Amino acid sequence: MVKNEVKVNVLNQPYGAFVWLDMPQVAFSNFYNAHNFYGDLEEIDAATLDQAKAFHETYYTPNNAVLVVAGDMDKAQVKSWVQTYFGNIPARPRATLPDLSEPPQTAEKRAERTDPLAPKPGLQVAWRVPPRHTDDFYAMGLIEDLLSSGDDSRLVQRLVRDKGLTDSVSGGINPFLGSQFSYNGPMLMTYGLIHDASVAPEMILKEIDAVIEDLRSKPVPESDLKRIRTQLRSSFYDLISSSNRFGLVDLLASFALFDDDPGKINTIEARFAAITPEQVRKTAAKYLARDQRTILIVKPGAEPHP
Repeated sequence: MVKNEVKVNVLNQPYGAFVWLDMPQVAFSNFYNAHNFYGDLEEIDAATLDQAKAFHETYYTPNNAVLVVAGDMDKAQVKSWVQTYFGNIPARPRATLPDLSEPPQTAEKRAERTDPLAPKPGLQVAWRVPPRHTDDFYAMGLIEDLLSSGDDSRLVQRLVRDKGLTDSVSGGINPFLGSQFSYNGPMLMTYGLIHDASVAPEMILKEIDAVIEDLRSKPVPESDLKRIRTQLRSSFYDLISSSNRFGLVDLLASFALFDDDPGKINTIEARFAAITPEQVRKTAAKYLARDQRTILIVKPGAEPHP
């Protein structure tokens, strides 16, 4: 089943691992962050049933999990159901978590790979995200939206609308795997795009550099920051008030699991609102420097479309 998922969703799709799976393997050094988290097919084949059982017994334990229920409910009834369905599962010794820390990045990283199914070249650029819940962490969330949220965002405006170097830019913080809050370890802010073979990667990087340098060298206009805060607030309330409640329970579970404080969900809006234009500039200057970025060039292996 796992092998079929990998084949269908990744290996047999052009750009199947684009942005979210390839980049961490280049940008990070620690094996826990830098390996293909699906696992190579040979490793999946080599895994034994006893190994799978041992993994389940170690990590799928009540004292290594959180349970979140959200919606219109009778609390007593929910607690009764929880006790009925989960109460008889015994606690087990808590596993020692691996060290996920990364050594400091001191120089730009570059890599190339060939996608056998891709008809056009691709380019990815990534920077490391600041530590969880610091002011820089929230400033980076605003930077993410400034760069790529909507048609008037800076990367879209420059690369798509002004220069016509690509038709879209995708990515962000922890792209396609969750939000900036749903992981407790080293994360990347990654952007990827597909472009014509006639457009050299260095031409695109030059334009990206111009956008990034503007963020690094001068404070964002307060009007831009106000617009981004409004977008974030709207997206946040759309997320937590959705009919299926998934966005709400995901955030509550993340804060409970990683911070032992689900109430942090009530601080998100205020933390973003407190970030100043100068804080955005300082964060960009520190974390979006050229020696802090990773570049991955994807070469096409398929025949281009006519």
